[in-house]
Order: sequence, then C-alpha cells, then structure tokens
Amino acid sequence: MTTTTATQSGQYRVIGTRPVRHDGVDKVTGAARYGADINLPGMLHAKVLRSPHSHARIRSIDTSQAEALPGVVAVATSADFPIVQDRMLDFAEVQGNARMIAENMLAKDKALYVGHAVAAVCATSQHVAEEALALVKVDYEVLPTVLTWREAMADNPTLLHDDMTTYFRMERFARGDDTGVKSNVAGHIQHKVGDVEAGFAESDIVIEREFETQTVHQGYIEPHVSTAMWSADGRVTVWTSTQGLFNIRAQTAAIIGVPESQVKVVPMEIGGGFGAKAIAYLDPVAAVLSRKTGRPVKIAMDRKEVFEGSGPTSATFLRCKMGVKHDGTMVAGQLYMVYEAGAYPGSPVGGGALSGFGPYKMEHMLVDGLDVVCNKQKVQAYRAPGQPQVAFAVEAVVDELADLLGIDPMQFRLQNAVQEGDRMPNGVPHRVFGCREMEEAMVNSDHSRTPLEGPNRGRGVAVGFRWQGGQASSATINVNANGTLNLITGSVDIGGTRTAVAMQVAETLGIDVDQIAPTVVDTDTVGWTATTGGSRIAFDTGLAAIAAAEDLRGQMAQRCALVWEVQPADVHFADGAFTCTSTEDRMTIAEVASRMMRTGGPLTASASANSTGVGPVFAGNIIDVEVDPDTGKVDILRCTAFIDAGTAVHPSYVEGQMQGGTVQGLGWALSEDYTYADDGRMLNSSFLDYRMPTALDLPMIDTVMVEVPNPRHPYGLRGVGEAPIIPPLAALHNAIYHATGVRVNKLPLSPTAVLEAIQEAAD
Repeated sequence: MTTTTATQSGQYRVIGTRPVRHDGVDKVTGAARYGADINLPGMLHAKVLRSPHSHARIRSIDTSQAEALPGVVAVATSADFPIVQDRMLDFAEVQGNARMIAENMLAKDKALYVGHAVAAVCATSQHVAEEALALVKVDYEVLPTVLTWREAMADNPTLLHDDMTTYFRMERFARGDDTGVKSNVAGHIQHKVGDVEAGFAESDIVIEREFETQTVHQGYIEPHVSTAMWSADGRVTVWTSTQGLFNIRAQTAAIIGVPESQVKVVPMEIGGGFGAKAIAYLDPVAAVLSRKTGRPVKIAMDRKEVFEGSGPTSATFLRCKMGVKHDGTMVAGQLYMVYEAGAYPGSPVGGGALSGFGPYKMEHMLVDGLDVVCNKQKVQAYRAPGQPQVAFAVEAVVDELADLLGIDPMQFRLQNAVQEGDRMPNGVPHRVFGCREMEEAMVNSDHSRTPLEGPNRGRGVAVGFRWQGGQASSATINVNANGTLNLITGSVDIGGTRTAVAMQVAETLGIDVDQIAPTVVDTDTVGWTATTGGSRIAFDTGLAAIAAAEDLRGQMAQRCALVWEVQPADVHFADGAFTCTSTEDRMTIAEVASRMMRTGGPLTASASANSTGVGPVFAGNIIDVEVDPDTGKVDILRCTAFIDAGTAVHPSYVEGQMQGGTVQGLGWALSEDYTYADDGRMLNSSFLDYRMPTALDLPMIDTVMVEVPNPRHPYGLRGVGEAPIIPPLAALHNAIYHATGVRVNKLPLSPTAVLEAIQEAAD
C-alpha cells in the first residue's frame, strides 16, 4: 500500500501518531465480549416466527399448540405491546416513529414483507423454540405484492398503508402540507436554487440520463442479538449489539410502555453495523418475554433472518439532467429521485437530495426526492445513507459531459469545484472544506500520472460530497493515584473511536495515550450520548472529552495553587506539567494525582457537548479496470481512495475507513443485489449467494489523505467513516465506459449486464 498524507506533522504531540488501539488485544485474543456471549442463570432462548407472504392481512394468530409444547415457556405477539403512540424518535438520516418500529418488530394488522416478524416463542432451548414456531397458526389473507417503486407508484396501486398520504417538505425538518391523497409515496423532499429551466435555456449542452440501483445489505458479520431481563422491581436491563445504546433505550421504553429511567441498555462489543444497528428489532420482544417468564430471555438472528428480517438500504431510480456552457462552466442541474423505503416510511432520500450536486457550483439547481413504500424490508442506514446512489447518477453524467466537451474529467470537476460560500442544493452556503485541495491531489497523484496501457482497459474517476451535522455526546474522566486516567463514554466503538477520543484527551493534557484507559459504558453510567453514526464520534465525543479534560486541567491547577500557596492565575500549564509563574515550582499530572486525597479529594470531570457541526467532507476515487469483451467480467487493476480528513487523529484508522468504505462501494457496484422472486421472497439470503467481494476480487486499496483543518473543532477533525463509500459506484461505472465505450446505468455491473451492453452497442 502506498499512502500519501498531507499531514500537519509536528503540530501535535499525540494527534497524528499511530498508537496500538486499546481494545486490540481483547479482540485478537477472543477476550472481547459480544452480544452472543451473554449467558445468565435461568436464561431462556427465543426464536421469531416470520411471514412467508410479502403482503398479507393477519386475521388471527393461534399460539395454543406452541404453548402446549414441553419446554415452551411463553409466546409473544403484537398484542403484548401496549398501544404505542405515533411518537417521533430521531434516527439521523433514516427517520421513524415508535408505532412503526413496534409494528416492524411484531406485525400487527398486516405482514408487509417476507420475513416480517409476527410472533416470538421462548423456551428452555433454542431447538425447542424453533420446533414451536411450526405450531403457531397464523390465518393470513394474502394481498397483492407491491414489490418495487414502479408498482407502488403505478395508477391505482394496492396501498400498503390504508391511511398514508404524501408529506411534502421543503426542508428536512420543516413543517409541510399533507396532500390528503392516499398513496404509497410517503414523502416528497425538494431543494431549489435559482431557476433551473432558465439555466437549461442558457446552457450550450444539456443531457439527461436515467439510473437504477439495487437493494443491498450492509454485510456486517455479527447478526442481531439481544438479551433482556425484566426484574421484579420493574427495571429492565438489555444487553445488545447496537450502535446507539440511548436510542435502543428510547425505543424499548416507548414500545414496552415504561419510562426510559426504568430501562438500562448495556452495549456489547459490536461486530459491524455500518448504520443498520441503530434500530431495535429484538430488544422489546426479549423484554416482553422476560416479563412474562420472570427470567432472562435471549434472541439471536441467524444469517437468513438478518437478510430477510433486518434493514438493507434503498433501491433507487434517479433521473439526472445537467446543462453546461461550451467552456465547461456548469449552469444547471436537476435531479428526480425515487428511494424505496421498504414496508414503512423513512428512506435516506434526504441525504441523497442534499449531497448529489454538493461537489459542484451551479447557479440553478432543482432536486426532488420521493420516499416510497413497497413490500420489502424496511430500509435502514448504510454508510453515507442515500449518497452513493445519487453520486452514481451525477458523477456518470459529469463524466459524460466532460467527454462531450473534450475536457479531462478531473479538470472539468476542478473547474466547477465548490468553495466556501457557494450554495448547497438547499441554499445553505458551504463551509470550509478541502474540495479543491482533494481534487488537486487526485490530479497530481501517482495513480493519475501513471499511464494505463493495454486493450479493454479504462480509468474512471468520481468524487463524493457529504454534509454531516453531529449530535450531543458526554464523557467522564476519573483520575487514578498514579496519574493514569479512566475515560468513560457512551459511544459504541466500531472503528477505533475509543483510541481516537483518548488521543484528543492525551493531546489536551500533554500525556501519552497509553496512560488513558477508555471504556464504553451503559446508559446508567454516562450522560446522554447520541448514536455512533454520521461519522461523528471522533468529532462529537471528542468535543465532550476535550471539555472534560480542560475542566480536569483547571481543577489540577487549583490543587497546585493550594500546594504552592499562590493564586490559580499564577499556575501555568504546558506539556503535561504545571509550573508556578512566580517560583520554579513544577508538578506533573502524575504528581498532582498522587497528592489529590491530601488536597481536596478525588479528581473527576464530566462534560456534555452539543456538536458544533461536523460539517462537510469530501472523498474521491481513481479506479483502473480491465473488461473481458467475451464475458463482460470486470477486473479491478488498481484503486486509489482520497479524502479530506480535516486532521487525521490516527492515520491508520483513517486509512482503514477509506479502504473499508471503498471495498463496500465496489461490491455494491459489481455484484451485490437482493434477488427477489415475483412474490417477494428473497432468493439469495446467505453469504454464499449474496455475492460480497473477497480479497481475491480486489487489489490493495491505496490511500491519499489531504488535511484541510475543520475550524469547528479544536484540532481540525472531520468525520471520515462514511464518505469513502460514495464515489466507488460511479468511478467504476466510468472506468467500464472508458474500457468498453458503453455505459451501464443500472447496478450491479455484473458480467451479464456489461456483456449485454457491449453486444447491444455492437448491433
């Protein structure tokens, strides 16, 4: 791997170094505890009965035979949930409400996709629970399947929700007007800048193209698993695999009908999530069964259930129209986007609407995005939710325009690159970020400067923009007598964020990061903290940890002043030590800690921080491919990922995020796809049949980091976890075009699809 980093080396003592992650030993030795490792005395095991129909009214559920089976202890259906209010809960890019989450967890009136949970059985063993599922009798009235957005939006379609109407909103959280028309279109979001029709009239070249992307899964290794214990005192404890312990607490409390103060969520180590483990599937069900039995209850999905019963990301239809001048100036852009939400409203269409034209300066933009329900799994977030799909469309059109204009595709992008103050599609001015700097790095990279030779080979480029808002986080630091620190947060660690946050504390206090022991704790032990998602943890939880460290530093200065009998203003801090400005007295943090019980007692500091806004982030790809003209098979010869990291706290972790996101994007583009039968059954619900890329399919992913510090963070951080998945789909599409001369505007870019396009072009 070749890694080029435009670093600010020497500016910081700890930030920018590559220490060993604190949880590394436990994870490589198997000592780390995941959700499946929970085993409690008297624990029962539960399994979930799932609908065999994609759309069916549930007339009745008879559980009597299942309950009579020896070893079965309890059965749960939606009737065991209290009447859940239509209360909105915040899930970042993919919104939902408590009632719909409850109905997705255990179907109430209708089953809305194959795999929709309808009942749960707990027994003395998992095998007995599985046997009992066959004894639950469900009387279904099978209804017509509405499998895709096309069927959902057809004339006089079958409605999934009898009372649902289209909700129009100009901005994501603005209040809109309900149309009053019953529809499968749950929402319509629109962004408008200038007059797009006037812009097209001013343009010398206008092209319009249509694109489609498929339903794909996040592909996390660890299945969903949850264990719950409803104690006699009315308190509920949940051990679960989740990205957001406080989100799970809120959802569980709302669905089982108790105050949040009575629910404690203990997050276990997480075997991947990529956005999809911020939602509850099993936790309230396990809690209800525990209340019925008085014993802890554990539920774990198998791989088939993960595919069929959890949330992938949206399949989409996109129409992109762009107009330019002969000199290459972009004038106008229009996007029409349809995102499948699955069974219930809430697709990541908002993320797509904001980001599609984000990299480009245009006077006229119009973006319309539709959120459409259909008889598929309710979608959930997937790394940069909604943004890879729209970038696939926009970046392909940009590439085609560059070809028509005879301009190098990267120079075309640079010519129209946004800068601070230019307007996003929602009219909000861009803030400082490295769009131009990163594109210049792409142009000047070794990859770009190395000629690609040979027949049937092509090079593709693409860029991706993401706006990140951020949320609140909390942190506590406790000082030990030997000067080491315990750092406590509520941010589940997926990509090394324990260490990234600890490094910011170490930088603030002038100590080594190995003097800090970071721990992720439960909802009773730390202040409210939003979900690990939105590439926000190193940034937002870092802000809280920095604030706690600064508070601690102030407390220590007061202790020094007490010892030296001076005013706190006379105490100066630098490089991990306190000095008296009027004497030569000096104490290190460790020395202050050793005296804390004699100078006022324990030293501890807690802080909660509202995000200052993670802000924009920019990523790019250069990809070389070779296409076999006889089979359509695409081989990736070389791939380089680029990002503006702001400040790379731990460069190795940034590289890992860049490589991981790029690989997921390549799999999405080349081979991944939910394959459905006409009746809505998924036909490839295993890792054997759902074709994710392996090491044999890919070259090493080279990485290039550019650092344009983010002024909203003391150390200049940006989020880096999500943007790398945005450009690979389009970069690969463009590379295939330059290798074959044909554009395949529907994913996946499988050998069959590519070969058919080549043959059609030859006819």
